[in-house]
Amino acid sequence: MYEFPFELDEFQKDACDFISSGKSVVVCAPTGAGKTVIAQHAIHLALEQGKRIFYTTPLKALSNQKYYDFGEKYGQDKVGLLTGDTSINRNAQIVVMTTEVFRNMLYGTNFGAVADNLKDVKYVVLDEVHYMNDEQRGTVWEESIIYCPVNVQIIALSATVANADELTDWINTVHSKTELVDTDFRPVPLKFFYFDSSQPTKLLPLLTPSGQLNKKIKPEKRLFGKKLQNKKSYVKDIVRNLQAQDMLPAIYFTFSRRKCDEQMEKCASLDLVTKSEQAQIRQFVDEYIAENPHLYNNKHLEYLYRGVASHHAGLLPGWKNLVEKLFQQGLIKVVFATETLAAGINMPARSTVISSTSKRTDSGHRMLTASEFLQMSGRAGRRGMDEVGYVVIVGTQFQSPEEVAELVLSDANPLESRFSPSYSMVLNLLQRFSLEEAKELILKSFGYFSSGSRLQPLLKLKSQIENDIKGREFICPSKLSNDDLISYDKLRHIYVQNRQTYKKICKQERSKNRPLSEDAIKFGKETKQLLQKMHDFPCDRCKLYKKHSKNLEVTNRFSLRLQKLDKEIEKQRDIFWDKFLSHRAVLLDMGYLKDDFPTEYGITTSQIRSENELFIAEIIFSNVLDELTPAQLAAVVCAITTEELRIDIPYLPISQPVRKTLNLIRNIRRKLEKVQSRYSVEAPMYINPYFSSLIELWVEGAEWESLVEQIDMGEGDIVRSFKRTVDVLRQFTPINNVPESLVFTAREAIEKILREPVDVD
Repeated sequence: MYEFPFELDEFQKDACDFISSGKSVVVCAPTGAGKTVIAQHAIHLALEQGKRIFYTTPLKALSNQKYYDFGEKYGQDKVGLLTGDTSINRNAQIVVMTTEVFRNMLYGTNFGAVADNLKDVKYVVLDEVHYMNDEQRGTVWEESIIYCPVNVQIIALSATVANADELTDWINTVHSKTELVDTDFRPVPLKFFYFDSSQPTKLLPLLTPSGQLNKKIKPEKRLFGKKLQNKKSYVKDIVRNLQAQDMLPAIYFTFSRRKCDEQMEKCASLDLVTKSEQAQIRQFVDEYIAENPHLYNNKHLEYLYRGVASHHAGLLPGWKNLVEKLFQQGLIKVVFATETLAAGINMPARSTVISSTSKRTDSGHRMLTASEFLQMSGRAGRRGMDEVGYVVIVGTQFQSPEEVAELVLSDANPLESRFSPSYSMVLNLLQRFSLEEAKELILKSFGYFSSGSRLQPLLKLKSQIENDIKGREFICPSKLSNDDLISYDKLRHIYVQNRQTYKKICKQERSKNRPLSEDAIKFGKETKQLLQKMHDFPCDRCKLYKKHSKNLEVTNRFSLRLQKLDKEIEKQRDIFWDKFLSHRAVLLDMGYLKDDFPTEYGITTSQIRSENELFIAEIIFSNVLDELTPAQLAAVVCAITTEELRIDIPYLPISQPVRKTLNLIRNIRRKLEKVQSRYSVEAPMYINPYFSSLIELWVEGAEWESLVEQIDMGEGDIVRSFKRTVDVLRQFTPINNVPESLVFTAREAIEKILREPVDVD
């Protein structure tokens, strides 16, 4: 084993031993426990053996951070970087990349043949593998594990999850011999405190030494309407308490960007940094801004000198990078951040403050999950610097102290599969495998593997209903069956109907002083015979008849529920293969597959990566983009890659060619919607020109300040929409069947979009 300059913890030693013996490994440990050491052991093995190692992360920012860290540690010549928009030294021994890039390599499309992509690769680190839980992107991790060649050792690093053993068993099944190293060991233990606004001058321990809720904590008063809007902010009191008890630096988690900025402004008047620290901040900021002049007039600049900062997706990437660097050096004392900061970025703190354990969603407030809470609280406690990490939970009216204590004491949530076949997956698999072989691969997904546990609630409900039906079995004193009772009920129903009809006929004929017709007399006799038949049934005089009848009605209802449940269980069991077949049906219908092999257009579409590859392909092949200028092309692509926004923003007029092209694209969307609907496929197709006007002006050479003034939107959001546009434009350049003129226009648009501050990571 590689000799580290410090003593390894037991779980680190175990994991390193498994890797040295040629096994794959799943390491499940709390945030900050030191999982990176295990990846470093694999890196040393690769360097010693003359092999290569891929290090994958879920976020570009994390990939960039690892690239710089490894460059300093092992030498720039040994390290490469591959993200959606960056390619540096791609054949290096250590290559850092986003997990999407690794998955795409395994498909062997944009990046060349799989054998070339993975030449000499002995190890792949899947960092933050708990991202499999991510609604939008979780499927990428499953695909990466399924398609990873068995001669490559997987080192899967995960935060604490409840079903790490199930994940390990699955990798064992689909890949190669895999061992689990699961620990709840935290090198820096955590202490939990509660801020109760009725006692603003102190932080109360949340739990007693025996692990019970501290009785001194009082629940927050319920406020409504204007009282709630005008509620006093206690952020300064909380930060003062942290400072007084030597609990800074802190990350203060808030679920609203606006509140991050407001709270930063409120705390700017607190004396958090010394004169000497202020001078250090000034020097660092001056040097950083000299390299990044676009930040010169940033409105948050003054707050940095006070030792406070805001960190959220609405800020420029270059600015967030500056905040992270200052915080890592201990010069920023409090960062007010949204929960995205909990996603693995290296910003250890002595304390974390969680402003609420409930968060607002589209369907009202909900409590944080145990895993979300663990991710945020786990940022507290710096290894080698702090003996204890502190977590402070702020009391709110949306949570009770009891609920907070329950959350703190909860185990992590299990990993759930987000595996979801897409057009690209169908085309890529059928390019390399038969339909039967593709089915085998789909059935290898973690979702299918774990469907037993996923189906448990449905199977439990089925068992309950079956027991209810059994419990309602009726023992008839006359030994009649349910079918006999149904026959009696039918007879009774017909008799009642006929008797009413006969009475009406008699009444009608009497009123007209007419005798009954032969038919009416015959009908009356038949009705009497029905009554006699009823009398022949024991049910007619049985006191338990009503009970038996009611029992049968309830049992029938249960049986119908059981039939529906059986259908749902079958659907859930085959959900992944059914989705695959639905996407395949659309591709066959649209001519992208023939005899279960991609056509020329199908091969092109297999190389596209977006939320709906078929929509992008249809737009390219329709030639509606061919006559556009680089600025107009960027505006159109921006519209088809931007999701619906949750907030209302003013409409910014777009140029006529862009408007005309988007109208043509709406026709394409309508056509595709019909086909998708026919085969029950739900794949989004966006046409949202929120930022189209801005990107058009930007490509034409407008200044950043003039763009930002036009729209009340975070600069980070604008940058993200521009970068998403670049991601799709970049895909136009290497794939087949794209007109050469469109490729040149896309390249020119990319070049003009990627200037400061958009090109800064």
